[in-house]
Amino acid sequence: MQQSTFKEKYPVWTLELLKEEVAQKSVPEILAYFKEKIEAHPIAVYIATFDHYSHTKGHGGAIAPEIKDMQNIIFCFGPEIPNTKVAAVRPRSIGVCELENSFVIEFMEAPAEKAHDTMEMWAKALRIA
Repeated sequence: MQQSTFKEKYPVWTLELLKEEVAQKSVPEILAYFKEKIEAHPIAVYIATFDHYSHTKGHGGAIAPEIKDMQNIIFCFGPEIPNTKVAAVRPRSIGVCELENSFVIEFMEAPAEKAHDTMEMWAKALRIA
């Protein structure tokens, strides 16, 4: 995975996988994979799926021509609430974007290292051997 900074302040992790590197053939199939991982996790809870592509297209927003689909799965690990700041960084979201020949998996760095490591492990496990 590659780390980058979006808009000079948001730490984003990215994994681009060629379509032939994954068993899933569409964004909904990849989201179903992540939903299974979330539901199998002892703490994580699935919240929703957001179709970012349809939302943006529906109100006439600009979409880069190389983007074929983009959706987010929203969930929360949330094992504790130590202070009010936690509300600003939860829930988590993993974005899945389809390009012509690849899928791009992206998420913002989680403040909890264990949560980040779990999301990274889930994303990397999409790659078939």
